[in-house]
Amino acid sequence: MYDVVLLTLGSDRDAPGGGCGSGDACCGGTPTPGGQPSGGPTDPSGTPTSTGTQTSTAGQAGGNGQAGTAGQPGGNGHVRGQGGERCETPRVPVLTCADALTARGARVETVTARSDAEVDEVLARLDTPARPDGLTWPDPDSKVRLVVAAASDAQLRAVVRRLVRRYAPPPSRRPAELAGNRTLPDLPPIGVLPLDPARGGPHRDLAGQLGLPRDPAAVAAAVLDGGVRRLDLLRNDGGSVTLDGALLGAADDAGRPLLWRGRVEVDDAVLSDGTDPILACAIGNAGGYATLDSLPLLAAPDPTDGLVEVAVAVPVPTRSTLGRKKKIRYEVRRARGRAVAVIPRDDRVPFLDDGVEGELSRKRSWWIEPGAWAVFTG
Repeated sequence: MYDVVLLTLGSDRDAPGGGCGSGDACCGGTPTPGGQPSGGPTDPSGTPTSTGTQTSTAGQAGGNGQAGTAGQPGGNGHVRGQGGERCETPRVPVLTCADALTARGARVETVTARSDAEVDEVLARLDTPARPDGLTWPDPDSKVRLVVAAASDAQLRAVVRRLVRRYAPPPSRRPAELAGNRTLPDLPPIGVLPLDPARGGPHRDLAGQLGLPRDPAAVAAAVLDGGVRRLDLLRNDGGSVTLDGALLGAADDAGRPLLWRGRVEVDDAVLSDGTDPILACAIGNAGGYATLDSLPLLAAPDPTDGLVEVAVAVPVPTRSTLGRKKKIRYEVRRARGRAVAVIPRDDRVPFLDDGVEGELSRKRSWWIEPGAWAVFTG
């Protein structure tokens, strides 16, 4: 039977005093001085991997904050920090999933990670035995299975990003068995336990788009019995990854679009040469950013077809039939390919990438890694 790790990323609800109301003393430790959370998992830019909502054309931004005091994760949802062992009560779906797994004979450990290093400690359990070439590599026959309890796509992405950082070999040490259209091996499959039931509705998260189970018992069954679905992954030259998609553009406080300019290329196709005012640019691996309000952007994004779909919405002024009133319609230019590059002409272009806020101030390239990551399905 499998050993299953139920991994949760630390959040504000786990900050000192935020769990049981007695600081750290409820676990026999002492309160952390100052009680200020710090050091959650981050993107390469230093931005926490879960953020609040920004005013943006993206509409729905993902995530709860992930900041928290650093410490070594222990079993049963405890974290040992500088002030001693601190109590963290896992959320109900995590406990329910753990019970379902245990009832099936799995050995279950719940871990709350508060830094990239702590995520890496968990992922190390998925490694293959030492290779002659010295590369760190995933074990396809591992008896350890990973479940990520995620309140947002950003939290799921934080774990996949660490998998990529762990297993992607440097170009100078590329092994012969690596597929020619890939820069990393098949990543180990992940069980996804959604913690936000509302994101299975109209504003669906990635689990909702993929039709993955949301009930904790069904997630447990999928991890132990279900099949594996391999999915495309977008890597970018900023050092991160994209699971769902990215949307470049924003609106002001009154909801008016802030037009920007930039060159957008998909393989050999040029969607904007940098002179057009752009309302939004959607980069889609899946369908999270397929529409902007009622404006269709992406036509048929598919996370299993080995291609990225890109759409650029450009305002075009028109006049009414009598020519008396000027109107604005939006022209949407689309292309599909293996890679996309955006070169902003403005100083800073706001964007959302899997719900994580950022600003683009220089060229950014995304490229597709076909079938690089995987999820357990029901």
